[in-house]
Amino acid sequence: MKVILMQDVKNLGKKNTLVEVSDGYARNYLIPKGLAKEATPSAINEMKMREKAEKAKKENELANARKLAEKLNGAVITFAAKAGDNGKLFGSITAMDISEKLEKDLNVQIDKRKIVLADAIKSLGVYDIEVKLHTGVSAVIKVQVMNKE
Repeated sequence: MKVILMQDVKNLGKKNTLVEVSDGYARNYLIPKGLAKEATPSAINEMKMREKAEKAKKENELANARKLAEKLNGAVITFAAKAGDNGKLFGSITAMDISEKLEKDLNVQIDKRKIVLADAIKSLGVYDIEVKLHTGVSAVIKVQVMNKE
């Protein structure tokens, strides 16, 4: 019997795949537990439509990420922070601070986890910071830290 998996099933297949299983396994285990449904022509058509919609959604997300990368590449964000005579900050600038500043200055919402910052910025200067927007799509922004008088 052919069934469409509604969830990932170990040793059988991933969600939304069409698999061939024995009649008893399908009727007594997979279908009653909600792990699969019988592969009728309408169910197969519904599965194909769902796959097509998912593919279109992923393409749209990728296009939006590329557009955002173009907007962010080369953007300069300036922070004014108190620093000592040697250029060390009294505190630090974190990914959260950069995320909030991007939203405030450029009106772009970026999750702080997407900002690649090995360690918090603790001294004056200009830093190139990578922002990962999507798989294979990233942008580089400049973060300028100046002394607050």
